[in-house]
Amino acid sequence: MGGYIPVNAADRQAMLQAVGLETMADLYADIPEVVRLKEGLNLPDGMAEQAVWQKLAALSRQNYGYDVVLRGAGSYNHYIPAAVSQIAAKENFVTCYTPYQAEISQGVLQGIFEFQTMIAELTTMDVSNASVYDGATAAGEAMAMSRERKKTKVLCAATANPMTQEVMNTYASGAEAPFERVAEADGRLDLAVLKEALEDPEVCALYIESPNYYGLIENMQDIADLVHQAGAKLIFGANPLALAIYESPVAFGADIVVGDGQPLGLPMNYGGPSVGFMATTKKLMRRLPGRIVGQTTDEDGNRAYVLTLQAREQHIRRDKASSNICSNQALCALTSAIYMGMMGPQGLREVAMQSRAKAHYLADGLAKIGYDRVHDGAFFHEFVTTIPVPARQVEAALREKHILSGLPLDDNRMLWCATEQVSKETLDQVLDCLKEVAQ
Repeated sequence: MGGYIPVNAADRQAMLQAVGLETMADLYADIPEVVRLKEGLNLPDGMAEQAVWQKLAALSRQNYGYDVVLRGAGSYNHYIPAAVSQIAAKENFVTCYTPYQAEISQGVLQGIFEFQTMIAELTTMDVSNASVYDGATAAGEAMAMSRERKKTKVLCAATANPMTQEVMNTYASGAEAPFERVAEADGRLDLAVLKEALEDPEVCALYIESPNYYGLIENMQDIADLVHQAGAKLIFGANPLALAIYESPVAFGADIVVGDGQPLGLPMNYGGPSVGFMATTKKLMRRLPGRIVGQTTDEDGNRAYVLTLQAREQHIRRDKASSNICSNQALCALTSAIYMGMMGPQGLREVAMQSRAKAHYLADGLAKIGYDRVHDGAFFHEFVTTIPVPARQVEAALREKHILSGLPLDDNRMLWCATEQVSKETLDQVLDCLKEVAQ
C-alpha cells in the first residue's frame, strides 16, 4: 500500500486551535476525573525497526510448523492459487469495505455483486446478500429472519458444529427467544425426536448442516418434509465446496442457505478472518440482513451498480429491526469471488471430488489398522474413528513427522479430515506411522 505519514506536533497544534482547544487533554474534558489514567501505561521502552524485526523473527522460530493437516472441524486446508492473494492484495482492493457513499463506490459494488452472483449460483438459491462476518453469524442471522410474530422458537440439530450452536444460542438469548437442540442418533439428526419437537406450534425454523460436524450426509429430503409439514422454515448450513457435488438445496426445499466461505480461497490463519454467506428465496429476500447489490444502467445506458432493498429496519427503524448488521466482509468476500472465478464450476467440483476421494482412502486405510469408523453411512471429507491408543499418543506420533492429526473429540474418538492438499503417498506415510503407534 502507499506510505502513510502521520501528522507532526505542529500539525496537531494547528488542529487543536481550529477547534478552540489548547492541549490534547482538553479533548477528554468531559470524561470524569475518577476514571482517567493517572500514570503512564506500563509498557516497555520502544525499539528500533530493525531490532523489532529481529525479535519477531526469533519469536516466529518458536512456532511449530505442520507440513500436512488432517484436521478440519470448520476450518479447512485447501490449496489457494498464488494469483488469488496477489490480486486481492492490490491497493485498490485491500481498502475494500462497506460502501457508505454507495453509488460512488462502483468497484466495491461490482465486487460484492460478483460474490452475490456466485453464491446464488453455488447454492442454487434466488438471491444472496453481500456477506456477513462468518458462518456462525450467518446461522444466527438466519434465525432472526425466520421468526414470525407468534412463532419464535428455533430448533438446532445437535449434529451441527458446536461453535455455531453456541453462537446461535447467544443470538437467541439476546433476543429472549426459545432455542432448542434436537438430539442425534448414530451421528445424524434423530428424525423421531425432530418430529416430536416440531409439534410445538411456536417452532419457526430448524437449523441443520450437511455434511454435519461428523462429516456425515444427512437425509435432507425427509428432514425438509417434516419441517415444512409443521409450517416451519429449513435453514441449511452448507460447506460451499460440498455444494459442488451434492444435492442442490433447492431440490429438497431449503428456505435459507448459510455457511462459512473459508474453504473458498481464504487461508486458515489461526481461525480467521473469514466470511459468512447467506442465500434465500425470493419470498424471503426482503428479510435478508445486511446489503444487497443490484445491477442497472445509468442515464447514459452504461452498466452500473446500486445498493438494493436498503430502506429497511436496521437502517431507519432500529427498534423494530430483526438484524442490526449493516456491514459486510467485503475484502474476504472479494477474495472468495476471485477464487471461485479462477477455479470455475469444474475446478470447484474437482477440489470437492479429490477431497472426498482422499478422505475415503484414509478412512479405509485406518480401518485396516484398528481405527474403525464410529458412524455408518455416506460422508464427505471428514469422519470419526475410534483410536486404539490415547489421543495424545496419536497427536505426538504424527507431530514428530510434522503432521497435524485429526481433532480429538475425547480420548477414544478422533475427527479426521482430508482435502486435495494431501497426496496418496503422504496418506500412506500417515497410515504406516499410526500402525506403529497401535502396536
